[in-house]
Amino acid sequence: MGEHAEPAQDADPESPRADPGQAPADRGPARSAAVPSRAKRAPVDWRRTREQAFSFVASLVRWIGLIFAAILVLHVIFVIGSANPANGIVSFVHSWADGLSLGFRDLFTPDDEKLRVLVNYGIAAIFWLIVSAILARILRRIGGAIS
Repeated sequence: MGEHAEPAQDADPESPRADPGQAPADRGPARSAAVPSRAKRAPVDWRRTREQAFSFVASLVRWIGLIFAAILVLHVIFVIGSANPANGIVSFVHSWADGLSLGFRDLFTPDDEKLRVLVNYGIAAIFWLIVSAILARILRRIGGAIS
């Protein structure tokens, strides 16, 4: 007979002669002998994981407080240096600084505008540094106290 028969597929799905067009799931059941039924894993130290999570959140809080304080300090520098208020960077920093100043924006009202900004926004910057440091310390202690 002159017909060419296709070679039979191997029964082994891992065989290199298996149809490469088939997805592994379509080739049949996976070999259970290749993977042990119970792989041993190291136990998870949940206490250490919690400490790391709280430490990460504490660091994040600290960085956020630092960024907020930096924005306020930039605003003070721009006002004291008489930066162009129409500049995009100056207006961006000004809009953020107004929100971050909380209730400190009009805490003291000296006649000189530059002195007013220096004192009030400076106090707001110090506030963010202190509050973020306290919150970070509390979070780290809570993370270390969990057993």
